[in-house]
Amino acid sequence: MSYGEGGTHLIRSGTDVLDLRDYLRVLSRRWRAITVLALLGTAVGALITYTTNPEYRATAKLFVSVREGSDTLQLAQGNVFTQARVRSYAEVAASPLVSRYVVEALGLDMTPHQLSRRISATTQPDTVLLRLTVTDTRPERAARISNAVAKRFAEVVRGLERPDDARTSPVRLSITQPASVPTAPFSPRPEVNLAIGLMAGLVLGVGFAVARESMDRSVRDMKTLTELLAGFGGPPVLGSVAHDPRTTRHPVALLDDLHGPRAEGFRRLRTSLRFVDVDQPPKVIAVTSPLPREGKTSVAINLAAALAETGASVCLVDADLRRPSTARVLGLVRDAGLTTVLIGQAEVHQVLQSVGSFSVLTSGSVPPNPTELLGSDQLRAVLRGLAEKFDHVVVDTAPVLPVADASVIATVVDGYLLVLRASRTSRDQVGAALRALQHVSASVLGTVLNMTSSKEEGSTYGYTYEYRPQHRPTGRFSKRRGGRQTAPVGGAPAVPTPGGEQDAQATGTQEALDVEPHSMTADRSAQR
Repeated sequence: MSYGEGGTHLIRSGTDVLDLRDYLRVLSRRWRAITVLALLGTAVGALITYTTNPEYRATAKLFVSVREGSDTLQLAQGNVFTQARVRSYAEVAASPLVSRYVVEALGLDMTPHQLSRRISATTQPDTVLLRLTVTDTRPERAARISNAVAKRFAEVVRGLERPDDARTSPVRLSITQPASVPTAPFSPRPEVNLAIGLMAGLVLGVGFAVARESMDRSVRDMKTLTELLAGFGGPPVLGSVAHDPRTTRHPVALLDDLHGPRAEGFRRLRTSLRFVDVDQPPKVIAVTSPLPREGKTSVAINLAAALAETGASVCLVDADLRRPSTARVLGLVRDAGLTTVLIGQAEVHQVLQSVGSFSVLTSGSVPPNPTELLGSDQLRAVLRGLAEKFDHVVVDTAPVLPVADASVIATVVDGYLLVLRASRTSRDQVGAALRALQHVSASVLGTVLNMTSSKEEGSTYGYTYEYRPQHRPTGRFSKRRGGRQTAPVGGAPAVPTPGGEQDAQATGTQEALDVEPHSMTADRSAQR
């Protein structure tokens, strides 16, 4: 099975243009970031509102006219002259000729330039009306300055328009409405500031969400993974497993919630495996992942439980000899296991342990040469013997990309199940893992998307469906009580587990489950 020709498709899948539904999914997925930025923008608007000094505006209105003109023609010409002049007068209002006089006359504690910045003059089109507005932090002073500016402005304009040989100016400016004391501040305006802050936060949030989505190279949902593998010419997607925060306390989904979403995900995976090769169904299945902490150990445990639910005899083998965790998760004896058999210190039947409906061959002690042990003839003999004794053998292996442990057993397993973690495993890592397995001529049965969001999968399939019977049926699984294991399966002798203290430690182990560990070096965490 060749996957090498799809590298360009991997890159193309990461740069596809988002359509409207994709944008809506992005907004739904990033709603927390959008909400935080919107609230932050609103908070900034509120902060500006309550830290800015209030400013008041007082406005005086002036009427500009021409003194001379006895007939209609002269009046019309004077009106045109005045309208043309009014636009120029507006520039004079904030000039030093006005501001310097007002500062001295009123004894203001500011410079003429500072006052000029507080004066604004506006005209109404096709009229001879002028509006002089002064902004100040005190309402009474704003009105007083506005009236003084209007009076001085009228004097300056008359002086500028009066000819040298004339005693009076042809232009007359009359104050039609003196400035009154404003009752409310012009600035800040709380409603406007809060609305602007909210809108700015929303715009930033949406932009951030779209930018993050455009740069996100991870496999986020089933649709993305399916399109990626289709373009890559890779294996099929056999199923997805929903994220459950209770996984740390209940590692086997079929024990904790028999008809929960997570348990149903493993049942769908079990069903899909049956159709991978109808003529020669896989019997020895290796479960791996591109990198650590992607949930491969959890998938291996629950796949063994799902296969055993049908009545088949199943053996789970922990072949991750670098960071084994199956024994810790299931509360089994850790010191005796696969490595004990490989070095000839025990027979397989002496170290097999039972977890209710399926048997487990733990890793045993961590060896200094895991790759050499996994590539030995002894391992081939062990897996062949287990395949003859059990209906299914599930092998939990190390990740593909960091080490070669998973690849060296390609000749002794029927195929690999590649576990990918939703929103974490990147497209490039998927391609690299498939190429690494192809390099050793390994058969990849399919992929599993682990730790998916129920909302994501519901939107992908267009619906969500859940069925729970009123009475929980009695199945092949029963929980351990007091740290003791149930009867062995398939004739494998049961090895009693340590007491309840170790069992509690096992079920509380975070590293080996679908939750990211606190430390990569913590006690050989096997959560992949």
